[in-house]
Amino acid sequence: MAPEPYRAGQLLAWIWDRRAVSFGEMSSLPRSLREELETRFEVGLPEVVERTPADDGATKFLFRLQDGAQVEAVRIPMEQRVTVCLSSQAGCALDCAFCVTGRMGAGRNLTAGEIVGQYLAMAREESIAPRTANVVFMGMGEPLLNVPNVLSALDLLEREVSPRRITVSTAGVVPGIDALAVRSRRPNLAVSLSAADDATRARLMPVNRTWPIAALFDALRRWPLEPGRRVTFEVVLIDGVNDSVDAARRLARLVASIPSKVNLIPLNESVEWLPGLSRPSPEKVDLFGRTLADAGVAVTVRWSKGLGASAACGQLKGRDVPAHRGTRSGPRG
Repeated sequence: MAPEPYRAGQLLAWIWDRRAVSFGEMSSLPRSLREELETRFEVGLPEVVERTPADDGATKFLFRLQDGAQVEAVRIPMEQRVTVCLSSQAGCALDCAFCVTGRMGAGRNLTAGEIVGQYLAMAREESIAPRTANVVFMGMGEPLLNVPNVLSALDLLEREVSPRRITVSTAGVVPGIDALAVRSRRPNLAVSLSAADDATRARLMPVNRTWPIAALFDALRRWPLEPGRRVTFEVVLIDGVNDSVDAARRLARLVASIPSKVNLIPLNESVEWLPGLSRPSPEKVDLFGRTLADAGVAVTVRWSKGLGASAACGQLKGRDVPAHRGTRSGPRG
């Protein structure tokens, strides 16, 4: 006889709310059902292969999934909360010039269980209590090229994390933005922009050739923003490429049409994977930020945590593979 439908809710509550790691713990289920489940299924989380701490308190986790694929995720301590950075793909096909994951090439989509499994594994390892974390989809992969699984992962995460504390970051995949926009409980949206003109952005982010800036901003204007919420634009600053005062002025004019804030991220360098690209001086970063602020843009400079563990934005690679795209010289502007 098939189990009653309500048993699925009990299973979810045991695995998610009570953090059960075996069917034997699920005392509200009949023993016969527990025994049957144990013969047919298993309860598990991604295997923690390695934990790499950084001096600033961040910890990078290397996970091995059931098929052997490896992904990385990061726990980042904040003043009053903790931020958990999750991966949505094993690899990435978008080939952004400033991202180590993009140097690896395409991998596969992660399932919803593999995405939230990273969160649950870090919660267990780091004793992260429910409703105390921010969750950001800023790890390996492009979340909006994996929309069905990301949406299912959001449904699970929201059992204990408010949508206002979840951020999905995209390189600008317009159909994915539209798919996420119709969700009744929307997370925060972050867009990796990095340049306000198509020529520079296409050199840095090939996705711009498919969805150029005009198409991207049309989608962002369709995004239903509740009062008090804003779109976050992420700008990776690269010395001599997109860090000029003129570039800042163009950026200020572009984002003025969207309730937004700008996060400036000085390039997290990787000599092996991102040759020819370097971080601007603090003075140039400060001048870029002041130019935006003087134009009325809400701006923050985000000096990334986790650099000492290669866990900062753009540094996740998940597996040891040759830097097969790393010979490409960096774009210069």
